[in-house]
Amino acid sequence: MFNKVLIANRGEIAVRVIRACRELGIRTVAVFSEADEDSLHVALADEAYCIGPAPATRSYLHIPSLIEAASKAGVDAVHPGYGFLAENAHFAAVCKTWGIEFIGPSPEAIETMGLKSRARETMMRAGVPVVPGSDGTVNSDEEAMEIAEEIGYPVLIKAAAGGGGRGIRVARNRDEMIEALASARREAEATFGNGAVYVEKFLEEPRHVEIQVMADKHGHIVHLGERECSVQRRRQKLIEEAPSPAVDADLRARMAEAALRAAAAVDYVGAGTVEFLVDRYGNFYFIEMNTRIQVEHPVTEAVTGIDLVKEQIRIAAGEPLSFRQDDVRFNGWAIECRINAEDPGNRFLPSPGTITAWEEPGGPGIRVDSGVRAGSVVQPYYDSLVAKVIAWGRDREEAIARMERALAEFRIEGIKTTVPLYREILAREDFRQGAVHTRWLEEEVLTGS
Repeated sequence: MFNKVLIANRGEIAVRVIRACRELGIRTVAVFSEADEDSLHVALADEAYCIGPAPATRSYLHIPSLIEAASKAGVDAVHPGYGFLAENAHFAAVCKTWGIEFIGPSPEAIETMGLKSRARETMMRAGVPVVPGSDGTVNSDEEAMEIAEEIGYPVLIKAAAGGGGRGIRVARNRDEMIEALASARREAEATFGNGAVYVEKFLEEPRHVEIQVMADKHGHIVHLGERECSVQRRRQKLIEEAPSPAVDADLRARMAEAALRAAAAVDYVGAGTVEFLVDRYGNFYFIEMNTRIQVEHPVTEAVTGIDLVKEQIRIAAGEPLSFRQDDVRFNGWAIECRINAEDPGNRFLPSPGTITAWEEPGGPGIRVDSGVRAGSVVQPYYDSLVAKVIAWGRDREEAIARMERALAEFRIEGIKTTVPLYREILAREDFRQGAVHTRWLEEEVLTGS
């Protein structure tokens, strides 16, 4: 097992990893920007190093500074969390060059799954269902239009190196296609430094369902069931739950088998998530694989009793998985709400500032993962996520009731948050019936936003 781990991240995920390391008897090293000096993750770690000014490009995304901190601290491994450099193949390779274990998959697996067009080609060869579309990136507007005519409108134009809902546009007819292609390429180039795009069929009212997989260095691969992630705004997940109200035992088995094939196709090691779109007829299609721990991993932990972060660390240290597929049991229902420092009443504008009051909810079945406390400053430079509330119940009805209670108890002052939006969503009958899809929130709840 490792003696010391550097967490190359901030906020609630850094706190989460620090706590997992402490339970494993591992010393932790935090890194922080000048803006984050008084952050909770810095206070909880055994050591902490400043890695640069507030902008992420000069701190959390600056690989030389991270490696310098890791070298000074004498760490055995680096945990990247999620976001920032978590899915950066170059960072994983640099860690390897410096003799530092990267707690995640190989650079090759990250690169293959990170380039969406290559991931699609790999999945097709592995027999994993993909959404109809181009076999790879398109070289011209003419080629894109030919493919669109062949598979039928509407279509999606997607960044080949995309992620997080960026570089995606919808074209419902030929007239919209040219502008959609140009717009997607511009955003892809600006966001990922790669303007390549591909085309795929736009599914009407699909659900977003993902399968959690874990794989060790000894050839063992298992799945831990599915998560429902269809409550989204601008392709950003807001509420997740496990299991999915739309997945029965047969569909779960078929999706899980496809997810295991996907992981095996790239010799995957560590925690990963294979994401699918599911249409109204129960057909499912691969869209991407996230080669890291997910924001929503706590709902899987709640229904399986397995600590995914500790399992990640053990795997990276060379230990075999502590369980086999037959050991995985699903118990109850879990729901997670992402608490963002945003104002849902004012076009979801970010709400940075000082948190003047912070009282987390508790009671049976409630877990809060947060990276802040009273007096913390929510910075304008980073993602707006400040906490996650997870509610577990014996069934979905009880999980929803506990989440409603927790959100009512949560006291946050000094900043605006998305808590009021979640209370509104949970009260809606269509949500309570599980009748949602990826555009449900925007079309049915946020029609004026």
